Amino acid sequence: MTKLLTSRRSLLKSSAAAAGAIGMPSLVRAADAARPIRIGLLAPLTGVIAAGGKELVEGFQMYWEQVGMMAGTRKVEIVIEDDASNPDTALQKARRLVEQANVDFLFGNILANTGLAVANYVKNTGTPYFIPVIAADDLTQRTRIPNVIRVAGYTASQTAHPLGDWAYKQGYRHVATISQDYTFGHEQCGGFAQVFTEAGGKIVQQFWHPLNTSDFSSYLGQLVTAGADAIFAMETGADSTRFIQQYASFGLKGRIPLLGSMNATDQSVIRTMGADAEGIISCAHFAEGSTDPVTVKFVADYEKRYQKLPSIYGFSHYSGAMWVDEALGKIRGNVEDRALFLKTVLATELVGSPLGKTVKLDAYGNPVYDVMVRKVVKRPDGKLWNEPFETYPQVSQFWKYDPETYMKQPPYSRTFQGIKA
Repeated sequence: MTKLLTSRRSLLKSSAAAAGAIGMPSLVRAADAARPIRIGLLAPLTGVIAAGGKELVEGFQMYWEQVGMMAGTRKVEIVIEDDASNPDTALQKARRLVEQANVDFLFGNILANTGLAVANYVKNTGTPYFIPVIAADDLTQRTRIPNVIRVAGYTASQTAHPLGDWAYKQGYRHVATISQDYTFGHEQCGGFAQVFTEAGGKIVQQFWHPLNTSDFSSYLGQLVTAGADAIFAMETGADSTRFIQQYASFGLKGRIPLLGSMNATDQSVIRTMGADAEGIISCAHFAEGSTDPVTVKFVADYEKRYQKLPSIYGFSHYSGAMWVDEALGKIRGNVEDRALFLKTVLATELVGSPLGKTVKLDAYGNPVYDVMVRKVVKRPDGKLWNEPFETYPQVSQFWKYDPETYMKQPPYSRTFQGIKA
């Protein structure tokens, strides 16, 4: 990975030198060029998702340290603030970063409510805000904010759409869904349900449970009698661990196939699990078990540095930093010109990264990815990881629908799941 980054940096420097040789004026004033680029990184280092927040910081710092803490020809400084997994705190910390620390742009957050609080704030300030994990569909759809961009991110429903297609093609015709009862869960289930039912399948029942559910027995009992030939589970964090373990102990593993959302089998969940998690199918734009050489190198570097495989939090913020750095190289680090900076980020196509061979942003600021169908398998050393076995090329947040037509339907919610009768 270091060799890849060095090669990209050399190409960018050569291009800049050539431009200067033909008389192109410098894009950065001398006074600004001497000043470091300051990045405000918001992470939940305390609260319900503190473990993910720590990995967010790890991935982000790993990238910048690999490139010598430089962007273009300018030094980079990272100012970290803890959003405490709380939207009010996130808003307070974003203000502090922008108005007191004078950061040039913001990165991070994990929970949708914290991200939405920061997005509403930067809507008024114009501060560029990059969100590699926050997945609320409408942030890059119906209520898009132009200076909020999902570099290396995804909408909640984006990877669930192809899983609905895949499930139908496997011969499943009756699926029950179970999910945490909040927007992220509603949108992932909706993405799956709409595509699956439009193909001809039937959602026989949907179950919604509170965050931090400790006992799934009542739900599992109903899943047994739902008449489903597969289950789609949208779970994250400790809920995912508990659900997968109880699914197995209830006797459903090997009896009714379990399909998971991308986050259900993320490394943050399965790295501490055993056989209960093996065999679960999910869809994602990243698979740590991929044989792609760039991914293999990234995973090895990350594992060597942190003694663990990368989760979606670390991977996404590493890749998001790479994406923005690529754009900064093209404009010689000129973050002072916000319009140029944002325009360049939107136009940047990332080539040869852990995100895939070529990744670009759509007109709404959301990436278009190759999405892989993955299976949880055991490596020779006993560690679990997601191994891809089928690919859906260039998947948009709008799947195969016309964007304008798609956005005329309501956002996915408990009451609207896109289900075709």
